[in-house]
Amino acid sequence: MIFNQSEPQSVEAIERIKSLAANNNINLVYLPVNTSADVQLVTQSLLNKKIDAFFANPDNTVFASFETIAKACNQAKVPIFTSEAGLVSRGAVAAFGADIYDWGFQSGEQAADFLAKGNTNGLTYTIVKTRKRVYNATVAATFGLKVPATFQAIQ
Repeated sequence: MIFNQSEPQSVEAIERIKSLAANNNINLVYLPVNTSADVQLVTQSLLNKKIDAFFANPDNTVFASFETIAKACNQAKVPIFTSEAGLVSRGAVAAFGADIYDWGFQSGEQAADFLAKGNTNGLTYTIVKTRKRVYNATVAATFGLKVPATFQAIQ
């Protein structure tokens, strides 16, 4: 995976994923990127290491460069997985995680609460409430992957 070392949420994600990988005997190969201009070269560097799969961390750099990542991974026959449902419609095999629309809606509810009250009393840090398990049937078939029944195909 790649991650943007200047985005706090991306750094937090890589630390969490490193811990999860270590606990599950997964060899995580990762490299930092600073801008979308670096993505093609860094992605190719990861692919040259003969990785089995690519994890598309949902940070701003990955969002901006996803088609570049997908093109390189598809050419190398390396499937992409993610934790953001929207990237599945753009070419990732599957995701278990937040839907950016739902996440934004949840944030909007908190913003509306703030605007109605005029202060932050009662507002707390919350984890995204809605998580989805989705997959791209066309991409899964391309890679010969069978997706668990708990995942829903995107339309």
